Amino acid sequence: MAAERKRVTFPLEVGNRINDGHSRMNIFAEIRGAIGSAIEQLAGQSVIPDGIDLSRMNVERPRDATHGEISTNAAMILAKPARRPPRVLAEALADVLSGDERVARVSVAGPGFLNLVLRPEEWLRAVRSALQLGMDYGRNTDGRNRRVNLEFVSANPTGPLHLGHGRGAVFGDALGRLLEYTGHDVTREYYVNDAGSQVDILARSAYLRYLEDAGLDTDFGPESYRGDYLIEVGKSLHEAYGDRLLNTPESRWLPEVRDFAIKRMLRLIKSDLKLLGIRMDRYFHESSLAQDGRIDQALKALRERGLVYRGKLPPPKGRRSVDWEPRRQTLFRSTAHGDDVDRPIRKSDGSWTYFAPDIAYHHDKIARGYDVLINVFGADHGGYVQRLRAVVSALSDGKAHFDIKLIQLVNVVQRDERLKMSKRAGNFVQLQEAVEAVGADVLRFVMLMRRNDAPLDFDFEEVVEKTKDNPVFYVQYAHARTCSVLGRAEAAGFRTCDANLAEVDLGELRHASQIAFARRISEWPRVVEVAARHHEPHRIVFYLTDLARDFHAMWARGNREPELRILDESDVPGTLARLALARASAVVIATGLEILGIAALEEM
Repeated sequence: MAAERKRVTFPLEVGNRINDGHSRMNIFAEIRGAIGSAIEQLAGQSVIPDGIDLSRMNVERPRDATHGEISTNAAMILAKPARRPPRVLAEALADVLSGDERVARVSVAGPGFLNLVLRPEEWLRAVRSALQLGMDYGRNTDGRNRRVNLEFVSANPTGPLHLGHGRGAVFGDALGRLLEYTGHDVTREYYVNDAGSQVDILARSAYLRYLEDAGLDTDFGPESYRGDYLIEVGKSLHEAYGDRLLNTPESRWLPEVRDFAIKRMLRLIKSDLKLLGIRMDRYFHESSLAQDGRIDQALKALRERGLVYRGKLPPPKGRRSVDWEPRRQTLFRSTAHGDDVDRPIRKSDGSWTYFAPDIAYHHDKIARGYDVLINVFGADHGGYVQRLRAVVSALSDGKAHFDIKLIQLVNVVQRDERLKMSKRAGNFVQLQEAVEAVGADVLRFVMLMRRNDAPLDFDFEEVVEKTKDNPVFYVQYAHARTCSVLGRAEAAGFRTCDANLAEVDLGELRHASQIAFARRISEWPRVVEVAARHHEPHRIVFYLTDLARDFHAMWARGNREPELRILDESDVPGTLARLALARASAVVIATGLEILGIAALEEM
């Protein structure tokens, strides 16, 4: 393998070509439609009643391959409203589906699962579709006319982004790309927390660095930010203001230093995001909410709904009532919208709580006309989930679809030990350092290798290894291998453009492993559909890892069994069919990597 790596990227076009006769080729959607038609037929025969809710009906690959290729729980869904045993209904459905020309075999298992085996040519259709549609294979328009506000990262502007922020950044950007691929209109938004106590601490810390640059002794207290990144800010402050801020009361220098430091931190944050290829469409400043009177406007909207009142809260769970001093304050009746306790909006001293700007911010989002609101938060924000859901439900009258994704911690592992990190103490792994150490592609892939709600161990030494145990390398190498064999085939005289491969006789693919690989390629449109619906981009990584594993297994089998080798100049029809199969997988890998924001590689 050459050390030099050549990148190849493909554009994700806004339009799609799913109406050009090829369709998006979602075989699982097609079979679901066939099952729906079979149910309608049984309803017409009065075997089951009309109008049964089928939203809980699953059509998917069974975990156990011996159970067939497609499995459905349709009979179990029908049993209760039809008042018939699920096995009886499953057998009735099997009788109807056995007449479908796409179905080779149908059987009933267990309490009433319906298992189907399709004819091989049905799975091979996906190979042809991938070659015909290119990176539009798998694209859908489920999100057409759906405007999405996707808020992610939103780290306090008190320093550069660290590795933990990077996980939320990658997740949010990949989710945005996935939603755009499925037709959504996405706005990427960063909420700048520039109005809380943490930015005052930032200003005081920057001022200490300013004093330091002026040659004065400084004392960093435990509440200060001590990271070296503030040294440059202090120096810049000194260059901009000279000695004018020395021996000046805090009340005079704090606003100016705070504004200066926030702007510098945002510049750092934007630079960090750029390293990962992430762009934000909007930076929304918390400070603007109070300045524009939007907090008052949001509370007025809640009052009009009868959801704001003066009252006292019970003591928090786990605290004795003797330790709790109840005070009258302004409360949001969030229990009316599913929360377990009403939430304070204004303190007894008249100042806003931290929750008040959040209410105003989400009121602003709703007013901007978004159909879907998605917030990507760190795991430490878990306590805000219920109250935010309640306020969005209240302000949108239950119309806005709202989803909160919590991003669990990233544990930095070094020599099998987890490192303890503190942003305030300044001993954390900066995102910039991580990108420089492993590269943006590797970091993005690794950050999506686990569900967002599961902790992630990040081992710098492990993620840069070029072995089959490194999933990033494994997936990119599958694409590079395909590019290599296509190049050798072209040199041998084969026409390997997609248009030509799309027309070859795929009937040459008869081996069970080849049909199984085509079946894996067929899953791609469904993976995209489900991942977008549930806002789970990690599903793309899981699928690409499985597809790469199957590709490398097919390659290894070809080395052991000459008749399955992809390139065989003595077998022109078979070689063309196998090249088509390999190229179709490369199309899917390149598309999936592009959704993840990662480049496909031609050489490694």
